[in-house]
Amino acid sequence: MKTTIVGFPRIGENRELKIATEKYFRGDLTQEQLAAEGKRLRRMHWNLLKEAGISLIPSNDFSFYDTTLDTAVLLNVIPNRFSALQLSALDTYFALARGYQGEAGDVTALPMKKWFNTNYHYLTPEFEQQTEVKLVGTKVFDEYLEAKAIGIETRPVILGPYTLIKLSDFKGTTVQEHLPALISAYQEVIAKLSELGAEWLQLDEPSLVKDLTPDERQLFMSIYRELAGGTRETKLLLQTYFGDVRDIYEDLSTLPVDGIGLDFVEGKQTLQLFETFGFPQDKKLFAGVVNGKNIWRNDYSRTLNLLAKLPHDQLVLSTSCSLLHVPFSVAQESFPAEVARHFSFAKEKLSELTELAAIADPTDDIAKSALLADNYRLFDTARVTANEQLTHRLAELTAADFQRLPAFEERSRLQKSALALPLLPTTTIGSFPQTREVKAARAAFKKASLSEAEYHDFLREKIADCVAFQEDIGLDVLVHGEFERNDMVEYFGEHLSGFLFTKKAWVQSYGTRCVKPPIIWGDISRERPITVGWSAFAQHLTEKPVKGMLTGPVTILNWSFPREDISLKESTLQIALAIQEEVLDLEAHGIKIIQIDEAALREKLPLRKSDWYSEYLDWAIPAFRLVHSRVAPETQIHTHMCYSEFADILTAIDQMDADVISFEASRSNLSLLDALSAQHFQTAVGPGVYDIHSPRVPSVAELRATIQALLEKIAADKLWVNPDCGLKTRDEKETFASLKHLAQAAQEARKELVYDNIE
Repeated sequence: MKTTIVGFPRIGENRELKIATEKYFRGDLTQEQLAAEGKRLRRMHWNLLKEAGISLIPSNDFSFYDTTLDTAVLLNVIPNRFSALQLSALDTYFALARGYQGEAGDVTALPMKKWFNTNYHYLTPEFEQQTEVKLVGTKVFDEYLEAKAIGIETRPVILGPYTLIKLSDFKGTTVQEHLPALISAYQEVIAKLSELGAEWLQLDEPSLVKDLTPDERQLFMSIYRELAGGTRETKLLLQTYFGDVRDIYEDLSTLPVDGIGLDFVEGKQTLQLFETFGFPQDKKLFAGVVNGKNIWRNDYSRTLNLLAKLPHDQLVLSTSCSLLHVPFSVAQESFPAEVARHFSFAKEKLSELTELAAIADPTDDIAKSALLADNYRLFDTARVTANEQLTHRLAELTAADFQRLPAFEERSRLQKSALALPLLPTTTIGSFPQTREVKAARAAFKKASLSEAEYHDFLREKIADCVAFQEDIGLDVLVHGEFERNDMVEYFGEHLSGFLFTKKAWVQSYGTRCVKPPIIWGDISRERPITVGWSAFAQHLTEKPVKGMLTGPVTILNWSFPREDISLKESTLQIALAIQEEVLDLEAHGIKIIQIDEAALREKLPLRKSDWYSEYLDWAIPAFRLVHSRVAPETQIHTHMCYSEFADILTAIDQMDADVISFEASRSNLSLLDALSAQHFQTAVGPGVYDIHSPRVPSVAELRATIQALLEKIAADKLWVNPDCGLKTRDEKETFASLKHLAQAAQEARKELVYDNIE
C-alpha cells in the first residue's frame, strides 16, 4: 500500500526559513543566498520523506511566504499597483505580502485572512479588470526538476482553480471574465508538467468542504470537465481537506481525474458517503487517515477498522491535510519518555503512515503484531487523572453564570460616567515591540543568569517607559506593553495547571511569523494570579486608565493543541473559569478596563454554516460570557479579534456581550463597516485603522481619511481608534511613528467633531 502526505512544514527544523527571510528583509542576505537556503531546506525535506519510506512525495508545497500567493503570482494575478513599483520578481512578491514603502512608491499589502479553520493565514489574491491571467512563473516546474535532479520523483502541488476563485477578491470585474484564461493557464501547467515527465499533479480544493450552492457546484464541475478532459500524461489528484464533500461527492466520481483525496479525520460524513455511494473503480483513493492538525498519536485500532472498509487495491494512505499545521519532530523536545510516546509531530506522522501501510498488508502478520503491540498499550491506559473539584464546579454552572447584568445600554451609561473618556478614544491592542533587549532579558532569566529581582526591575523599567510614551503622545487608554509575555497563549498556559510546553515545536502562522502552541495535557485550573501585578504597577504610574490584558478561553483553546479524550467544550469551560478568576482579581486591584482577547474565535468555527451553532457557537460564545459575567457594571470589558472574516457571525459576536470590540479592518478595506451598520451592532467598536503586519508607517493624512470613513458608518460615540492588532512583532521605530500619527489623527478628528457640533 502506497503512502503520501498532503504537504510538509516548510519553515525548517529550527525555523531556518524564518531566519533567512527576515535577514533578507533587513538587507543582510542577498536574493541568491535566500534562494540557496530555500533549496537546501527543500532538499532536506524531500530526503527526509524518502528515507521515512513515503511512496509519493509532494513538491511545490514549499513557499517563502504563502502558497496561495505563490499560485496567484504563478498565474500573473498581480494588481497593477504592485507591478508599477517595478521591483524585482522576489521583491514584488514580498510587496504583495507585506506592503511596500520606499523609493519606488507606497502600497499596502494584499488582505490577509485565516486559512479555513486553522491558525494559518493566506494572502487574498486580487483580480482586476485589466488582470491578464496567464502562466508566467516557473516555480512549480523548477522545484519538480530540482527534486528530480537528486533522484526523487515528486508530485507537484498547486492550489486548484475553484479554491483560488473562492479565496480571491474581484475588483471591478467578475469570475466569468477571467475564467477562460484561468482554465487555459492551468491546462498549460498540466501540459508543461507532462512534458517534464511528472506522473501526478495535486490540485488542492479545500473549498469543496464548505456549503455549496447549485451555482457553485456547476462552476466547479464546468472548470474540471474542461481542465481534466482530453489527453494528458500527468495524472490529476483532486485533493480536499478540513471536512467532507457531501454536497458534491457523487459529481466528483464522474470527473476525469485520476485520484481523489478525502479527509477521514475532520470529514464527519466521508465514510458514510463512501459506504452510501461507493467509490469509482478507475480512481485512486487518497485516504486522509492521519491527523494533520493535532499532535496526538494515531489510534491504530480505530484507523485499521476504517481501512478495512476501504478498497485496498485503490488506496493511498495520506494525512488529513498538510502537516504545515504541526511542529517538525518530537525528537527535538525533552519530554519524559512516558509523555513523549503520546505525541506525533510531522516527522513522526510519516512513520505512522508507513507503519499503518505495513500493518494493513495482509501478507505480513509478524510486522502487524509487532507494530500494533505498543500502540495498543498506549491507548489501553488512562493518560491523566480528572480534577474532581473542577468537574463539580462545571456541573454546578447555571444559566445565570453566563449572564452579565445590567443590560448593555445601562452599563454603557455607567461606564461613560465612570471613565470620562473623550470621543474617539485611542488605545492599542495590548502588546508593544518585543525588542532584542526584551528577549535577551527573558532568556537570561530562564537560564538563571539574571535573578528574578533583576528581571522584574527590568520589566518595571520597560513598563514605565511604555506608559510614559503613551501619555506623551496622548493616547487615552493605556497598556503596560506585555513585556513579560513570550506569547499571548503560552504565557497564560505557563501559569495554569494542565498544560505542557515545548522548546522547538514551532508552527507557521503567516509568512515569517511562527508560534509555539502549548499542549493541553490535562484538566485546567488557575493556581495563582497571572497578570495582576504588572497591570496594577502600570496603573499606579498614571491617572489614565490602563487596560488589563488577558487572552480569552476560546483563543487559548484554539491556539493550543487540544486534548482528544474530552470535548472541546469541556476544555474551554475549564479555561473560562480560570480566566474569570483573573478578571475578578484585576477588578479588585483597580483595573477599570479589561480586554479579553478572542483573536481566534472563528478558528474552529465549522466550515458549514449548518453546524455553526450546534457544534461550536452554542458553547464558545457562552464560554466568553462566563469569563466576565461577574464584574461590576462600571468595569468596561473589551475583546479583540484579528485577521478573519466576521460579517457573517456578527450576531454571535454581539451576543458575547462585551462593551467594546476591536477588529482587524485595514487589510479588508474596511468592508466590515457595512455589515456592522446593517446588523445594528450594539457594541462599541474599534476597527483597526492601520495594518501592523506591514512595516510601512501610515501618514496622519491617511489615518485621518480612514477615521473619516469609519465615522460615515459608525456613530462617533461608538467608535474607538486603534491599530489592527498587537505590536509585539514590529520594531520600535515604525511602531512609535505609527502610534504618534494615530494619536494626532484622532485628536484632529475629535476637534473637528466638536467644532461641527458647536456649529
